[in-house]
Amino acid sequence: QVNLVESGGGSVQAGGSLRLSCVASGFITSSACMGWFRQAPGKDREGVAAIERGGVTTFADSVKGRFTISQDNAKSLLYLQMNSLKPEDTAMYYCAADFRGLEWVGLEPGRFGYWGQGSQVTVSS
Repeated sequence: QVNLVESGGGSVQAGGSLRLSCVASGFITSSACMGWFRQAPGKDREGVAAIERGGVTTFADSVKGRFTISQDNAKSLLYLQMNSLKPEDTAMYYCAADFRGLEWVGLEPGRFGYWGQGSQVTVSS
């Protein structure tokens, strides 16, 4: 029933922008904490950005000032606007959800129980 599907990834030159989208179904996004994570080959999955039930957002230090997370609850969509992309941003990006009703979840991957299939982002120098 719970399903998350990412889209919007692709290849872009350093300094460019991409916007990832995640379509959520099976739950009300406004009742959940939603997040974006990424995983590069040979590396652990890391948190990128999250938006809590109350709307508070959290960003990894590596993307602060460059990425923005937002959601359109009416359309059950989660977005990640990625600006000023760097080669180090290259990774598979995943959206995730937690709906335990917590006010704060943060950016730890293990705290999110539902995941999308991922969307590849490749940034060239």
